[in-house]
Amino acid sequence: MPVHQRILVTGVGGAPGFDLTRHLQSLGHDVIAADANPMACGLALTGVTPCLLPPAADPDFSTRLMQACRTHQPDALISTVERELLPLVALQDDLAAIGVRTWLPSRDAVTACEDKARFHTVLAAHGIPTPTTFLPHELDQAPLRAPLIVKPRGGQGSQNVIACETRAQASVLCELVPDPIVQERLTGREFTADCLVDHTGRASVILRERLLVKAGLAVASRTFHDAEATDMVDRTLRAVGAAGTCCVQGFITDADGPRVVVTEANARFAGAFPLSEAAGAHLVAQTLNGLFDEPVDHTQLAYKPNVYLIKSFETVATGTWPPPWGALRDNATAEGTR
Repeated sequence: MPVHQRILVTGVGGAPGFDLTRHLQSLGHDVIAADANPMACGLALTGVTPCLLPPAADPDFSTRLMQACRTHQPDALISTVERELLPLVALQDDLAAIGVRTWLPSRDAVTACEDKARFHTVLAAHGIPTPTTFLPHELDQAPLRAPLIVKPRGGQGSQNVIACETRAQASVLCELVPDPIVQERLTGREFTADCLVDHTGRASVILRERLLVKAGLAVASRTFHDAEATDMVDRTLRAVGAAGTCCVQGFITDADGPRVVVTEANARFAGAFPLSEAAGAHLVAQTLNGLFDEPVDHTQLAYKPNVYLIKSFETVATGTWPPPWGALRDNATAEGTR
């Protein structure tokens, strides 16, 4: 595994970026902690170099990211924000030219994961069970009464995800949810798979049952083994063309039809990936191996079942206002107007 590298981690205000920052520090690496929100909790972690970036949709995102990399000189960059991935794919050659490593899937793979309607199309074409999906103009094809979910076509973290019971309710919600899709609502054992796909296409899969979910984050979960679910996740990774670290979600259903149904994939670390580490899978260390062009050791990604994780809130920092990194907002605003 690479030793003492400087890693730029984006999205440190969310669970994946926050926990990844801490884990990288525990492995002896320096972390440049970046987020679009100056109050992001990861900016307050002891020992990090805080860095404020604009949101991925901001026209200055790419310019400001390159400026930050030239200033802080990271050896590598890991994003935990899905909307950043397409801009990063476009920038990866520029980043490599200044010595910043990335490990990103192709543009098509990012789109297949980020666009939930596209994800449904890709999985259906490969014969992988996935929820029946409707765009707003296709709602007349949905059952009049059925458990449904309305959610953003390109959402993250379960924001604006709303359950309903009828086609009429879904039609109203489509007016409220940005760029929506409508899907059948599944029941059963919900799971997330932490995955690492190496440069040869070989994947390791760590299954976690989502026992308690709040705001899209599994705050209580446990590992388990299931050959059929593992196989379905592996097929999904191949179908979308995944590379590097990613996560796949699905259900082991309790209804008629396919036993395992895949609901989505994300080309990033998942929010509860520390459970996979606790169960014996060295997900972060092996991700770094692949990031720095060393072989991924899949034997180090084996894991024990029935290991549990419970996440909760904590106080990250207190002090006198403004916090030490508060000047980042003013500096970023000034740079953005130049």
